[in-house]
Amino acid sequence: MSLELDLATGLLYLLVFPGFAFLFAYGLTAEFLDRKLYARLQNRVGPPPLQPLADFLKLLSKESVVPENATARIYNAAPLTGLAGVFTAMLYIPVWTEQAAFAFEGDLVVVLFFLSLPSFSLFFGGWYSGNVFSRIGTTRTITQLFGYEIPFFLAAFAPAVAAGSLSTSEITTFIGANPWYVAVLLPAFAIALLSLQAKLERIPFDIPEAETELATGTLVEYSGRKLALFRLTKDVELVVGAALLSALFLGGPYPAGAIEGTVGIAAGLGVFLAKTLAVIALLTVLKAVVARLRIEQMVSVFYRVLVPVTLAQIAVVLLVGLYTEGLIP
Repeated sequence: MSLELDLATGLLYLLVFPGFAFLFAYGLTAEFLDRKLYARLQNRVGPPPLQPLADFLKLLSKESVVPENATARIYNAAPLTGLAGVFTAMLYIPVWTEQAAFAFEGDLVVVLFFLSLPSFSLFFGGWYSGNVFSRIGTTRTITQLFGYEIPFFLAAFAPAVAAGSLSTSEITTFIGANPWYVAVLLPAFAIALLSLQAKLERIPFDIPEAETELATGTLVEYSGRKLALFRLTKDVELVVGAALLSALFLGGPYPAGAIEGTVGIAAGLGVFLAKTLAVIALLTVLKAVVARLRIEQMVSVFYRVLVPVTLAQIAVVLLVGLYTEGLIP
């Protein structure tokens, strides 16, 4: 009976909440809010509420063509790989309580790995589509990945060093119990925010897509269902990335997540939604106020500026930890 209950609970987490159904709905909602806020910042009206869903369903109804020069197996598998990665990552991030659905020590490393899969799926899908514009876009994708991934990892490890754990749940609990660490970790949060923007390939880091140069770059040969899956992957990755930053730097569902019972679950989910939407709003504002960088500018900024700052942030966190424990005067 216990095994059956655990299996049923696992399937519920995976397929309903916080898994597929929740992320599908929240991802499309986040896309709408992102596009609406972006439009208002540019003095435009923006899309109606159901536009992302309508776009997704329309793409599902379209023919999905495999180019003649494409390597079919890799071309077809790429959209599913990235989508599976971001859906799985959410299972290790706290949502309604300070404990994730499948938490364990070291799950932060797993989350960071899964969040890298969409970039690799874009690279392989674009490279093996056989189109020259796709290959230029994929070259930029992998170059950009080498630029932002190290600062993103270092920024994520700063709160892990503070909490003394590589579990997102324990980090969330630690930040929630020590909210003054939010101010200490502010530089790491800013770097993680910029790195997430680059990971999502949004302005000013939309270099691999660059519609005015590469006709959407990596995805130029994708259509129909496969293009719909890539777009859904970006929406879900936006939500999961915002959830990760919320857990690591803002305490996730804390303080409501510490309340037991149904009221605590509802309040924790409300706090989670508020914090993740705040992170998404910051990403949207950044997209609206900054122009696109060139690829060499992007890599230079991340390596010459952000990497040293994240290393200094980790040193500051270590010093603060030693001071609070009374090991240094």
